[in-house]
Amino acid sequence: MGKLLYLDNAATTKTAPEVVEAMLPYFTEHYGNPSSVYSFAAGNKEVISKEREAIANTLGAKANEIYFTAGGSESDNWALKATAEAYADKGKHIITTKIEHHAILHTAEYLEKRGFEITYVDVDEDGKVKLDELKKAIRPTTILISVMFANNEIGTIQPIKEIGEIAKEHGILFHTDAVQAYGQLPINVDEYHIDMLSASGHKLNGPKGIGFLYIRKGVKIRSFVHGGAQERKRRAGTENVPGIVGIGTAAVRADKTMKERTAKETEVRDYLIDRVLKEIPYCRLNGHRTDRLPNNANFSFRFVEGESLLIMLDMKGICASSGSACTSGSLDPSHVLLAIGLPHEIAHGSLRLTINEEITKEDIDYVVDNLKEIVAHLRNMSPLYEDFVKKQK
Repeated sequence: MGKLLYLDNAATTKTAPEVVEAMLPYFTEHYGNPSSVYSFAAGNKEVISKEREAIANTLGAKANEIYFTAGGSESDNWALKATAEAYADKGKHIITTKIEHHAILHTAEYLEKRGFEITYVDVDEDGKVKLDELKKAIRPTTILISVMFANNEIGTIQPIKEIGEIAKEHGILFHTDAVQAYGQLPINVDEYHIDMLSASGHKLNGPKGIGFLYIRKGVKIRSFVHGGAQERKRRAGTENVPGIVGIGTAAVRADKTMKERTAKETEVRDYLIDRVLKEIPYCRLNGHRTDRLPNNANFSFRFVEGESLLIMLDMKGICASSGSACTSGSLDPSHVLLAIGLPHEIAHGSLRLTINEEITKEDIDYVVDNLKEIVAHLRNMSPLYEDFVKKQK
């Protein structure tokens, strides 16, 4: 294979070399089960405690508020299902948004079938939650508000602090899916009044198959996985020690490098956005222009099918996506793009490019130069574009 440019870092990231190095001994040397009583295994229990504390420090949380999971989807499921079960006596109403990840939306659908009422709040054309609508949706029976920190498709950052204040004022638990934001944006759970927060290792140069759920002390949600006393009796299963070491190392690394790294990503991201919008006609940027993840750019191109675009970019060695990695096999247009008001035909022509700190402006030049040619080629084959051009004349 020739040139490879990986611009799908919202789907997953390359595991950092220092993360791999930190993990390796726990596969072959320190492989003891942390629940065992002998000293060979007890060391791993201490390692887990150390990594738990390291992650807590990045959030302004306490170590005993961090619970390790298999990833963001499990954490989201746990937050919603266990809250619903534990607080059903208080009420059966949950508020979320129309642009959440499917780990939230599908869990909400599951709860609806079991007697819970879900309100899906609208967003504006930039993908920001409408706070007035959120306030109006609150009922005496509302037990949970769940709003993602930043959108995985269009990158828009939500007014999390304001939402947290609204939830606290009404005595409602607040959960945020921070899978895309954690490691990219500074987060303090007390400052933002966050009661639960989901994160995933493989989005911040850590390993796959490991994540965590922050649960504020005093939140009475129950076990999600039964069968053992691990994670302070809240999540059964032998601890994934290499994964925990991996996500802990990646979290500390992301926290230490955040300012410099995201400044570079933002500069390259803006260069990408400026070139595309100036040089490719009949396209639009999706999501807020500035209140967006440092590494995210999402475009819609009229008269172009997203799937064809991705295939032709792949032929040039450019890895991209049209939306969430979890729905890449779907032919339906993005629910996020529909929620911000795009018609189906334009939503179908979307492209998400998510960079990392290694991507340079020279790399972006290669991407945009090829993108211009590909879009022009696809439009030349489109009868809709041909009709459009004739009408313009």
